[in-house]
Amino acid sequence: MIVHRLTVDGRDYFLPDPITELRDQILAAVKAGGGYVTVPPLRGGPGIDILFSPGMPVTWSQIDVGGGDSNPAEANSGGHIDLEEESFGGL
Repeated sequence: MIVHRLTVDGRDYFLPDPITELRDQILAAVKAGGGYVTVPPLRGGPGIDILFSPGMPVTWSQIDVGGGDSNPAEANSGGHIDLEEESFGGL
């Protein structure tokens, strides 16, 4: 099972797959100069609203939990996506 870790301003949030729509919402909020995005919980509940703004440190990581068949080296390599460097450079 792949779990995504979203680190926003030093705080970690763990998210289930898929995260494509959430990532798009965060990028849209930052490009608009800031805005609230509801981050869903890993297990049930209403989630949490986070205010995203340009310049805010945001990092994505993928963690393979309970993946007995997968190679741990593969799960830890290449799973890190830094939105600040890759997506917000032109803002």
